[in-house]
Amino acid sequence: MRELEDRIRTEGVVRAGGVLKVDGFLNHRCDVGLYDRMGAEWARLFAGRRVDKILTIETSGIGIACVAARHFGDVPVVFARKTESRNMDGEQLRARVHSYTKGRDYDVMVARRFLSPGEHVLVIDDFLAMGAAMDGLLQICDQAGVVVEGIGVAIEKAFQPGGARLRERGYQVEALARVASMDAETGTIEFA
Repeated sequence: MRELEDRIRTEGVVRAGGVLKVDGFLNHRCDVGLYDRMGAEWARLFAGRRVDKILTIETSGIGIACVAARHFGDVPVVFARKTESRNMDGEQLRARVHSYTKGRDYDVMVARRFLSPGEHVLVIDDFLAMGAAMDGLLQICDQAGVVVEGIGVAIEKAFQPGGARLRERGYQVEALARVASMDAETGTIEFA
């Protein structure tokens, strides 16, 4: 998606360690108009797929998924929590994921009652790099017995193995911007 690539080029900041900071428009301050156009693009890319729900992970995926849901007939959005709350009741679907950004492992969880066997789910998130968070969401989908119709991500770090590995497993992965390389010294970003 050219608009997203342009925003990454002009507003993205490359940090050491393969970090791409896009908090000015994607995952801290939210450009809702951009989210809307991203949702429309995912709707085009997943046209013909049945989508009963969208699944994401807190926190950065929630806004993007909610706006995208408008383009799939206002389907519900379910998000995996990273921390347990006293408000969570009933049986939980859980997966252990490693956050490379935060450098730690944590459990993600979804109340079983929000994902029903046989439902068709589209998974949406802001970034795909190593694929650990996505693996956790897919484990939850397996536990729930839902059909994963595809995976939509705003930005894929194509120089890391997550996207390729998911595609090899047979998932339709649609990244709206695929970063081929980044250089923290020069700040340059190349797209695939």
